[in-house]
Amino acid sequence: MKTIKGPAIFLAQFAGDSAPFNTIENICTWAASLGYKGVQIPSWDSRLIDLEKVAKSKTYADEYKAKVEACGVHITELSTHLQGQLMAVHPAYDAMYDGFGPDSAKGSPAKKYAWAKEQLQLAADASRNLGISVMASFSGALLWHTVYPWPQRPAGLVEEGFKELANRWNPIFDYCNDRNVDVCFELHPGEDLHDGITFEMFLEACGNHPRAKLLYDPSHFVLQQMDYLQFIDFYHEHIRMFHVKDAEFIPSGKSGVYGGYQSWVQRPGRFRSLGDGQTDFMAVFSKLSQYGYDGWAVLEWECCIKHPEQGAAEGAPFIENHIIQVTEKAFDDFASAGSDRDLNRRILGL
Repeated sequence: MKTIKGPAIFLAQFAGDSAPFNTIENICTWAASLGYKGVQIPSWDSRLIDLEKVAKSKTYADEYKAKVEACGVHITELSTHLQGQLMAVHPAYDAMYDGFGPDSAKGSPAKKYAWAKEQLQLAADASRNLGISVMASFSGALLWHTVYPWPQRPAGLVEEGFKELANRWNPIFDYCNDRNVDVCFELHPGEDLHDGITFEMFLEACGNHPRAKLLYDPSHFVLQQMDYLQFIDFYHEHIRMFHVKDAEFIPSGKSGVYGGYQSWVQRPGRFRSLGDGQTDFMAVFSKLSQYGYDGWAVLEWECCIKHPEQGAAEGAPFIENHIIQVTEKAFDDFASAGSDRDLNRRILGL
């Protein structure tokens, strides 16, 4: 067993144009003042990182890392969620994802894909230069519009979709493999990788590429009404990152997991600030510790009710109080009688 690192915080939901959220020094100093020991950095946000410079210059990367650590926190990982999303965009969603990439790629799925691929390679180089072996991402989606099987899916549609998704990601995995960086997918509705079964389908299509890993976020499984603890039993060998995010599902006679097109406040399933939802984090941290997860526990704050700064302030002690310092000895070692082969054979009556 190993002890989880933390607490850390994902900066994407807090970055802004006003202090203390407008520069990497300001936001890291703010995070450290709340008790966070690490920060997960959104690689697309130029207010917080120049991804190309960090990727192409080890000297600059060292200086950037030192600047962050001087504020009292470590860089836990880089996030490439927006870039990963653009690796596969169905035409029906193209306009809705225009804001995820540069203006030059608007209206062009091919340009979005080319930009995303380049960005992911830069993120892999940047991670290597920063001494980090994992990065977070989304898979993108070609099949999501068929998630409910009506009209009936044509035979072979799902297999073809995952084959194409694998064709797009395998070159990224190979690139990351040369740099000793894992791509950790956050399983998320709206992505073709949104639960354990779809992750297995993707792995098979990718030839079980060793760089395809998981970012575990129990909140998405609460909203899908999955067993988020048993998920750890099934997939712990693939889990390399951990978002600590809470959620709740309150059954309704009017709508269910699809939400009835309602806003987050009205949906039966909604994300909540840590401790305000239904996730059993004592059990989550216990399971992860049991299986030897020793990565970071990173707050991803998303709540439709509570103010983000209150959520951030409450999040650091919440995570700190859930991290288990794993034991190095058995609780009943005091009663040990020692052991040798002769003793064992006598106990067995041999």
